[in-house]
Amino acid sequence: MDVSQYLEIFLDETNEHLQNLNTQILSLEQDPENMDTINEIFRAAHSLKGMAGTMGYKRMQTLTHDMENVFSEVRNGNVKVKADMIDVLFQCLDALEEYNTNIRESSDEGTNDNGALIKRLNDIMGGGSGDSPAPAQQAKAAEPAAAAGGGFVGIKLNENQQSVLSEALKQGKRVYGLTVKVQESCILKAARAFLVFKAIEETSEIIVSDPSSQDIEDEKFDLHFSLIIVSEAELNEVVTAARAVSEIEDVSGSVLNLDDVGAETTEESHAAESEEPAPAPAPAETAQPPAETQTAAPAEAAQTSAPAPAPAPAAKKTPANKPVVNRTVRVDIEKLDTLMNLVSELIIAKNSLVSASAMSGNSSQAVNEQIEYLESVTTSLHESVMKVRMVPIESTVNKFPRMVRDLQKKLGKKMELYMSGEETELDRTVVDQIGDPLMHLLRNSADHGLESAAVRKERGKPEVGSIFLDAYQDGNNVVIEVRDDGNGIDTKAVKNKAIERGVITPEQGEAMSEKEIIDLLFNAGFSTAKVVSDVSGRGVGLDVVKSMIESLSGEVEVKSKLGEGSTWTIRLPLTLAIIQALMVEIGDEKYAIALGSIQTIEDILPSDVKLVQAKEVIQLRDLVIPLIRLNEILDIPSKKDPEENLVVVVVKKGDKLAGLVVDELIGQQEIVIKSLGKYISKCKIISGATVLGDGEVALILDANSLI
Repeated sequence: MDVSQYLEIFLDETNEHLQNLNTQILSLEQDPENMDTINEIFRAAHSLKGMAGTMGYKRMQTLTHDMENVFSEVRNGNVKVKADMIDVLFQCLDALEEYNTNIRESSDEGTNDNGALIKRLNDIMGGGSGDSPAPAQQAKAAEPAAAAGGGFVGIKLNENQQSVLSEALKQGKRVYGLTVKVQESCILKAARAFLVFKAIEETSEIIVSDPSSQDIEDEKFDLHFSLIIVSEAELNEVVTAARAVSEIEDVSGSVLNLDDVGAETTEESHAAESEEPAPAPAPAETAQPPAETQTAAPAEAAQTSAPAPAPAPAAKKTPANKPVVNRTVRVDIEKLDTLMNLVSELIIAKNSLVSASAMSGNSSQAVNEQIEYLESVTTSLHESVMKVRMVPIESTVNKFPRMVRDLQKKLGKKMELYMSGEETELDRTVVDQIGDPLMHLLRNSADHGLESAAVRKERGKPEVGSIFLDAYQDGNNVVIEVRDDGNGIDTKAVKNKAIERGVITPEQGEAMSEKEIIDLLFNAGFSTAKVVSDVSGRGVGLDVVKSMIESLSGEVEVKSKLGEGSTWTIRLPLTLAIIQALMVEIGDEKYAIALGSIQTIEDILPSDVKLVQAKEVIQLRDLVIPLIRLNEILDIPSKKDPEENLVVVVVKKGDKLAGLVVDELIGQQEIVIKSLGKYISKCKIISGATVLGDGEVALILDANSLI
């Protein structure tokens, strides 16, 4: 069977499991005794192991198998979680990330066996479990016994399992024994067994399997496997569901009483408990793949089916933040782009129809009603497509707590990262690209912003520095702030460094404002670090932040107070595709200004225009607002008489306001943003173009770059 068709799904799910492991191991470091966290890590490692095995990535499978073994011992209480174990686990995640990157780039996991890491994992198990054999050895020892079983009648139950069945019978539930036979021609027996487990768990709870779920996953069974289950459904309903799985030759079953199943001896019970650590996860906790891809992930069989000697309530409780299963579909971003382009063309066609109707003088009520209906449909369609493209920034920011932990160890500083607004949504294309800028800002805060614990203590600050990452929606923009309570930016040091490097002359430095000095930090190659390290000092970082944010039609600004800290604010548009805009005329040309940046439109008398430091300003409701004459900026002769009142569009960027002087207002219109590529990349005030209803092309003004 060709599994290459599942490669993209494998990579996506591996990324999700690795991120989950990062988050859970960080939590475990803070609370080493939390069994919910330990169980979650065990399940994630278990899933990764099975997925890698199914895809044929043996090195990845071996490493995750040993990670799973460690947590099997932790769950059994044989090994305690210690600081050195956490460090080893994070190194394992880095190794798995390396495998994943290699697979993404070449479909091959590479040749690194990570023998040193595997040895350290085995040392952890050996140090914590005394002379008891490792779970992998126990599984091999148990294999002959499992193979000797005579269907479900031959399954031996320990006391806990008998207790579970007894309680189920008291509650009026039924106990069934099932034996499933897989076709001889089946290639991926484990995958088929996984689908049988899934089908049965729709209506039932699996108490025990023979062979064990581990052996079934590793295909350590011939063609038969047996189950004992508890269900409220009829036997024929359960059997029919299991038989519906392809490549299953037969399913037989019967109703069981407790007398029908034997009890284990003490030795058998001990072996079973070592092999199948309790408690097993409930079906609700599985992260199920889409139905068409389930054959690619038999790894998750054990998630849903590991026998549970004593299903403890804590392990069965589904965390509140778990997504609803089977409510999402993975869609290639290119397909969404195609759909968005089609919606864009539909909106252009709608605008053309409106324009043609107005030009022809056709005022038929029926035509107008149809145009209004078309406008309503296109608007709804646009909103729906945009919602599909919007994703929470959580997927990007979740990796930062681990990064800050590593920086804390590298830099020898005490720091804590606080995040809020992870649920804030942005266009998928934007979310994919903001990771690097945010990473650079956080590293900058950790290295340059926060002082050492000793210095903080001298200044009367808490020894542990705080870094904050906050995201929130502001109108049609999303604002992301990275702030810290560190030293702030020493503008004198920045200015001196810039003069030393020849970026500015001493004369220029004297005339520069504090903001202009801080903006020097965004110059390529500029760094105030005294020592070059793997964290900073190479002058690569803030220039990347500025260029990437501007490429997304956003902007970044800095506020700092020496001795108190800095705030780096990134402002991004919600969408880069379709916006509401105000159409204006300047001379004989038409331009669009995004409605989201407009505060108000004013009619100003020429006599109300004043000069402050040789620049035109107006006073509006106790605010002094600078004027920007667009005809001068764009070098277009104005049609307006100098004596006529000025039409001023007041726009806002953060807490700054500016008045854009235009000749005429055309009106509000929904426009499609078309990129101009590299044609006018040096002209920052133009962010794109749009096609109007009459076929004319209008340029879109970027208000952020004008203020």
